[in-house]
Amino acid sequence: MNRRLTPQGQKTGRHGAVLAVTCLALATVVSAMASLNVALPDIARETHATQTQLSWIIDAYSLVFAALLLLAATLGDRFGRRRALLGGLALFAGGSVAATFSSEPAVLITLRAVLGVAAAFVMPATLSTITSTFPREQRTRAVSVWAAVAGASAVLGLLASGAVLEVWSWRSVFWLNVILAVVAFIGTYVFVPESAEPEKQRVDVVGATLTVVGLGILVYSVIQAPEHGWASARTLTGIALGLVVLAGFVAWELRHPHPLLDPRLFRNKLFTAGTLSITLQFFAFFGFIFVVMQYLQLVRGDSALIAAVSVLPMSAAMIPSARLAPKLAARFGARRPWLVGLVAVAVGLTVLAELDKSSSYWLILAGLIPLGAGMGLAMTPATAAITDALPSRLQNVGSAVNDLSRELGGALGIAVLGSALNAGYRNTLDLGDVPSPVAEAARSSLAAANAVGTRTGNISLIDNAREAFASGLHLALLTGAGAAVLGAIAVALLLRRGPAGTPAHPDTDTELATAKKG
Repeated sequence: MNRRLTPQGQKTGRHGAVLAVTCLALATVVSAMASLNVALPDIARETHATQTQLSWIIDAYSLVFAALLLLAATLGDRFGRRRALLGGLALFAGGSVAATFSSEPAVLITLRAVLGVAAAFVMPATLSTITSTFPREQRTRAVSVWAAVAGASAVLGLLASGAVLEVWSWRSVFWLNVILAVVAFIGTYVFVPESAEPEKQRVDVVGATLTVVGLGILVYSVIQAPEHGWASARTLTGIALGLVVLAGFVAWELRHPHPLLDPRLFRNKLFTAGTLSITLQFFAFFGFIFVVMQYLQLVRGDSALIAAVSVLPMSAAMIPSARLAPKLAARFGARRPWLVGLVAVAVGLTVLAELDKSSSYWLILAGLIPLGAGMGLAMTPATAAITDALPSRLQNVGSAVNDLSRELGGALGIAVLGSALNAGYRNTLDLGDVPSPVAEAARSSLAAANAVGTRTGNISLIDNAREAFASGLHLALLTGAGAAVLGAIAVALLLRRGPAGTPAHPDTDTELATAKKG
């Protein structure tokens, strides 16, 4: 029988092992969201995937990940977080092995979706395991470590993938997934205790279905927008339909006795601020990764490893700033470092938006440092705001909301910033009088323009395509900077009252009970 394990039942020495294992499991699924970006040129060459298919290879993971998080968190809460970790890691390893034998884009897209299912079970279980087993006095530090790993894993995954790609093919990225998942599985089996709520509540199947359908339609419409046009009837109808389904989800959850996510939670301003901040931060962050890895390899001509190493200073700034954030919050209140972090993210992306085909690495570095430091400063208080706003019985839901915010923000960021990139590229690409088949190929992507330009000896086409890509990058990264500014404004408004910049938030259980009675 599952029972909730309290912090008093844990030995202090075991906390370190639990933290290490859960962070490894977290790094396994977070790095998979970004690590494949560095392998896209190799995948395109070997599988002949189109630009749309390449986008889906990246986004299928995030879409399924985000759509299933609430359901997976509820199942983990009911049947045990350790079981969720073990099952998710096993599926992740199996799906990654299968991907190493695939050669068709459609198969890769399907298997990435399978990995998204696995990740949906793993990620919420990592944070909720920490918050449910660590004593309150150690929880903030543990969450800060979790936040640092969550933020840095994407870049470290790029670095690891770039290193193996120097020796092996793109399939080695999936073998790396297998190794990490197996080690995390063994560590979970040995060190992580079971934690679950004793009460058995019915799973909200209707709410889960509405979440999957609503988010699926919405994200699908956004991802396909570059192909159909943002103002097309198909895109606008899809986005509207997705929003209508999600509105139906809200209405259903308000009436369900055991909702996946009670919308009344968002009456808590601290919870709302944390959720909005995480969503917009990772909208900017993962959109940036998607855009900049193409810039480094296709415009600057860097290898996969050099491209990955080039963004490493971002992690070098992110990790210490995430560790520093709790100390700054204790001294100045959570609001100040939180806002400074979001503004720093916007500044970094604005600097990086000035990149062109002849920019030096110093300009890249000047943008990466504030971007990384800002992510670290903002992530820790935002993550803590979500978990601290909820009672212990809702920690797995809080973890799922945190993770949903990350993955949905990332999926939308990749889609929106990718759309902005494509729009800027196509609108400014000067094709001159090249033959129609060459022009059509060049318009499809920079990778295709490089390929046809090299094949036909048309160097001016390659130069023009790279200049056009830089124009698209400018628009995309300014869009990301705007999202960070929007996040800063939202946090400033929501947390504008209370001592030391942090509002006193009501007891969530009392608030929910009062709201339901009303």
